[in-house]
Amino acid sequence: MNLIFRLIAVALAAIVAAWRGRRAGLLDPAALRFRVWPTDLDINLHMTNARYFSVMDLGRTDLMIRVGLGPAILRNRWQPVLGGATIRYRRSLRPFQRFTLVSRVLCWDEKYIFIEHRMETAGGLAALAVVQGAFVGRGGVVNPGEVLATLGRTDASPPMSDAVAALRGQSLSVAA
Repeated sequence: MNLIFRLIAVALAAIVAAWRGRRAGLLDPAALRFRVWPTDLDINLHMTNARYFSVMDLGRTDLMIRVGLGPAILRNRWQPVLGGATIRYRRSLRPFQRFTLVSRVLCWDEKYIFIEHRMETAGGLAALAVVQGAFVGRGGVVNPGEVLATLGRTDASPPMSDAVAALRGQSLSVAA
């Protein structure tokens, strides 16, 4: 199954759930169930590393819609972007294997919102990722406080975990 069909299915399900009043809380985990299709495989016949990130994109899309950010994103023409990601692969995902993607907001700072993605199978954790995402609008990066305000919230960020602090503090140096 091509990712465009997964995206349409995820977006429609999230929109229907939000419309029916089943919105997710800002810090609540949101779960999506998937199966590994042949188009997800690499030469080793397990899910290719790049597909993990593509599926996580679907998790963030679902999360944004379910917490109620959809209208604000469209109205303000915000674009969700990633500023960094770290992932730990624990187990391979094999052809036709079922897995669950659990996505949740961990915390935020003045620029980024940090999200955890867990890919889980019946056998345990397959992958764990932490990403730093932001919304970009006409004037540049949108402060997470402004994003929260569209939800009618003024919450302070939960404490940053060590994983988030490590991702946040990473800097790349490029040799010339």
